[in-house]
Amino acid sequence: MTRLLDAQGLEISHEGHRTRLKWHRLRKRFADPLFSAEVMAEGFAVGASMELDLRVRADGGFVVLHDEDLEGETTGFGPIAKKSLGDLRNIRMQEGGRPLILSEDLAAMMQSTHPAALLQFDMKDDFEAIGARGIEHLAAHFRDIAASVIVSGGSLDLIVAVKEKLPHLLRGIDPTDKLYDIRKVSGWKAVETDLRADLRGPTEPDTVYLHWPLVLGAAKDGLDMIGLCQDEGKRVDAWTFTLKDPEAGFSEEEWKNFQALMALKPDQITTDEAPATERAWRQRMAD
Repeated sequence: MTRLLDAQGLEISHEGHRTRLKWHRLRKRFADPLFSAEVMAEGFAVGASMELDLRVRADGGFVVLHDEDLEGETTGFGPIAKKSLGDLRNIRMQEGGRPLILSEDLAAMMQSTHPAALLQFDMKDDFEAIGARGIEHLAAHFRDIAASVIVSGGSLDLIVAVKEKLPHLLRGIDPTDKLYDIRKVSGWKAVETDLRADLRGPTEPDTVYLHWPLVLGAAKDGLDMIGLCQDEGKRVDAWTFTLKDPEAGFSEEEWKNFQALMALKPDQITTDEAPATERAWRQRMAD
């Protein structure tokens, strides 16, 4: 691992395994503004793995936001699904008064990137809400981009539709909520069975996104969810591990959990504090 990579919060190498650090919601650090176009440009330049959330608009396009309503993240009001492109042009992010990133803008930003850069489109609406019109919009705007993209979501029907229309894009699934419910009702064996079915199912995912406490809970009881996925040829992203005090580094509890997570060799860890996490890891390993 080079000194440049160390400084930029891109990955951790441990026991011969490389774990990428994904910048959550386009934030390299928690202090960065939410969904920052500037941070995205930096990530594209250095080869970062990054994530943004997409919400469908009334006209079938998308906007980079997490919540289903405009309140909280922006100066606007009401459900995003009822807003068109024109409705959103004059709305600003709460942090810094920045314009919203619309899918049309996003496509233009992705024409030149570092070959290692990867951008995750985390689809926050299901296929019923997005529909064929939304899939057509994605196809029209992201068919010829230079950047590597992975489209993820909890809706398996949506990911299958993306596969059929945009087969060149990588795909990800997040069965976390379902697996928590199965664990509660039927136990870890049922979790394993359901997860295997998803891995072998019609979405043909490249990456599986799993909540890191679920991963550690399973491992404690003898189920290596990461190993199971990797044996099926899938990558695993463990989300979202963010240091409470990035300047101080790992607390003892955080260190215990992060060590246990790294021992399972995830392919990627989602974090809001990528450089601080990498720095804290190096410090601990040097002790």
